[in-house]
Amino acid sequence: MTQGVIRRALLSVSDKSGLAELGAALAARGVELVSTGGTAKALREAGLTVKDVSDLTGFPEMMDGRVKTLHPAVHGGLLALRDNPEHVAAMEAHGIGGIDLVVVNLYPFEATVAKGALREEVIENIDIGGPSMVRSAAKNHGFVTILTDPADYATLVAEMDANGGATTQAFRTRMAGKAYARTAAYDSAIASWFAFSPAASDEPTLFPETLPMALKRADTLRYGENPHQSAAIYVPQVAGTAGVPQAVQLQGKELSYNNLNDADAALELAAEFAGQEPAVVIVKHANPCGVAQSGSLLSAWEAALACDSVSAFGGIVAVNTELDAATAEAISAIFTEVVIAPSVSAEAREIFAKKKNLRMLECGALPNPRRGGLALKTIAGGVLIQSRDNGAITADDLKVVTKRAPSEQELKDCLFAWTVARHVKSNAIVYARDGATAGIGAGQMNRRDSARIAAIKAQEAAATHGWDAPRTQGSAVASDAFFPFADGLISAAEAGATAVIQPGGSIRDDEVIAAADEAGLAMVFTGMRHFRH
Repeated sequence: MTQGVIRRALLSVSDKSGLAELGAALAARGVELVSTGGTAKALREAGLTVKDVSDLTGFPEMMDGRVKTLHPAVHGGLLALRDNPEHVAAMEAHGIGGIDLVVVNLYPFEATVAKGALREEVIENIDIGGPSMVRSAAKNHGFVTILTDPADYATLVAEMDANGGATTQAFRTRMAGKAYARTAAYDSAIASWFAFSPAASDEPTLFPETLPMALKRADTLRYGENPHQSAAIYVPQVAGTAGVPQAVQLQGKELSYNNLNDADAALELAAEFAGQEPAVVIVKHANPCGVAQSGSLLSAWEAALACDSVSAFGGIVAVNTELDAATAEAISAIFTEVVIAPSVSAEAREIFAKKKNLRMLECGALPNPRRGGLALKTIAGGVLIQSRDNGAITADDLKVVTKRAPSEQELKDCLFAWTVARHVKSNAIVYARDGATAGIGAGQMNRRDSARIAAIKAQEAAATHGWDAPRTQGSAVASDAFFPFADGLISAAEAGATAVIQPGGSIRDDEVIAAADEAGLAMVFTGMRHFRH
């Protein structure tokens, strides 16, 4: 018996896109169509002759369609090895006909969960017969072709036409692998729902004993962080996800691994200012090098760029509002890798079109910085998993610990600096004044050096722009974690900071507070730290 010849097909799909066209193509090639419920109805409405599964099994569909394909007449026809005499004899003895093609896509479980359906509806959208047929057909891919994706329908027909009504072993093997990936993702989604959305009477757990996860490859990348590394980007199979992978690329070269990583860092920080005054974030190597808010996007860009124009070269820019022509013109004046915005005006698009290599992304909705979820990091031999750092503080959460309380403007600058600092790699020090960063120190092994580096950058900026003094004079300084010694705070005071915001909690807090009082600083504690490694 020639392997891969398709004489009988069983079709049972939830997603009926392309179904009528596929059914017509199969019928035109002499394939007998067998189907179930709504799929059979759709095929008949398309004018096709269809045999019901109940005609094969001798049993009607029952229990609201829960039981229809779980029968030896179906699975025997799928699993029988056509070159095994014993299997062939069993088929003949029990009147089981072979099924050569299975076209199945599963109940929309993920979509049902995503729309917030009640528990009963979610349970009813757990497919049983579908995955069983998929797995049976995929296991026997030496003889049976399995399709789970409408995108493969045209390829199937082309395969049959090129091979005398048969499919090749290579095609069947590829489709079988895709089928098992689909059932694995489907089971993962169900397991995740049970793990994270249990019955109301149960205690939910953030870290189940087995953590199911299913991601879909969105694209392969030219390379990873370095040219000798391979890379790809995967996305969760959840509707409504917002982020860089979901953005529309309007122009420019393909995004690299580093572009995606940096654009994510920029967008996450820009999202902190959603619905507020125009804000601009400039990122380099996943760290912000300039952030500002102002009455216009253009003035915010100018203030953000002024913080560290050297690092901004070749950087990533994210904004929290529509990108206008004036700001696009200003950004175009320097080399920029990626610009991402919720929307881009037609005039701004025309301006960026002159920069063919610049990657322009329109993201629509900004991600919610307070959203939940898990953060993962691989290590040798395992995976570290933690809840996302979605903590936030307001002015009401702050505790004044010095003799002098911050002024209204100092408090505003403290909160702005704190917002930026939580997105800077530890040890992080951020100086800010009047809604703009004045100096950023990131990723140092001690906090004192971060404070000094940030101050040096501010001095360089003053020299570059011809200012009388660096913008750290009269600034607020944020530290992502407590000052373990007074030296870091003293460095900030020497740079001209007049207010400090930090978590507190060091065994030397009294020493640090005393140093702040001696320098005339106002200092507030947040009670929350934001390490970012």
